Amino acid sequence: MNKLIELKNLTKNFEDQQVLRGINLDIYENEFLTLLGPSGCGKTTTLRIIAGFEEPSDGQVLFNGIEISKVPPYKREVNTVFQKYALFPHMNVFENIAFGLNIKKMDKNVIRQKVERMLKLVGLEGFGSRDVTLLSGGQQQRVAIARALVNEPKVLLLDEPLGALDAKMRKDMQRELKKIQQEVGITFIYVTHDQEEALSMSDTVVVMNDGEIQQIGSPTDIYNEPENRFVASFIGESNIIDGIMIKDYLVEFDGFQFECVDKGFEDNEAIEVVLRPEDLDIVEPDRAKITGTVRSVTFKGVHYEILVETSARTYMIHTTDFAPVGREVGLLFGPEDIHVMCRMGGY
Repeated sequence: MNKLIELKNLTKNFEDQQVLRGINLDIYENEFLTLLGPSGCGKTTTLRIIAGFEEPSDGQVLFNGIEISKVPPYKREVNTVFQKYALFPHMNVFENIAFGLNIKKMDKNVIRQKVERMLKLVGLEGFGSRDVTLLSGGQQQRVAIARALVNEPKVLLLDEPLGALDAKMRKDMQRELKKIQQEVGITFIYVTHDQEEALSMSDTVVVMNDGEIQQIGSPTDIYNEPENRFVASFIGESNIIDGIMIKDYLVEFDGFQFECVDKGFEDNEAIEVVLRPEDLDIVEPDRAKITGTVRSVTFKGVHYEILVETSARTYMIHTTDFAPVGREVGLLFGPEDIHVMCRMGGY
């Protein structure tokens, strides 16, 4: 894939507050990239700088190798869909989608062809004459996406566009957005604080916190190979444990040594271990090194969330196997289930 957008040493200050701290990021053609992080981490500010609604305090924004930091939004080959769709209530669906094309004074027949194509793309064929104020939230969002895409931008920016939808509609629209992105074949840059949303839709996930990028990778890499405690705890749920890397492929925590698949650390280096709840199996105590007592069981629909108290800590386990409160159990996991990270700040 060709590199489309480059953010180089991007910083942004609002009065005395630094919101972005040296952001470096490459975004490629036809990529679905998600900026993921908690509120206030800088993801929306990054998106607004790409859109041209904010200027960086320092650094560069390159589009196809050309610096565009001072280029106004309407001259950039990007369009934005916001959480509040900002549809025109006095215009019907067709008129809303055609708005940008009419501003450009395009031929009426060309406009009709383009709008009809967009209506088909977003699953709203036959809705052209509908009053937008009478549409459901999901339908309004589709109109907003069609209005943005009809101008044929090279990049579509989406700022938490599913935030106002209920849980089922969110999941439906996640699938639809990914399908639309694949059909139109352009770059989508998506902002969300929802981890599941980011993992299910994206080619690349950029995890941000406190104005900095914590990790960039595929959804699988971000989930299975978190680079630090923040990523491990923010993406899904984790048991995070202080330990010692005895040597390559051998780690110690909670008083026991375990084989692992990690290497490249110093011998006897202080590290942190991540054990995902779904990677822990509950077995008879004599089958495991780590044993404890079941303290709580919560039914989550597709699995039980079980908390097991050991002599060292309380472990969270996600399993389809039931174990009653009070039972003595063992916790079993394999070398591939142990993920070793550098410990922040050592002991």
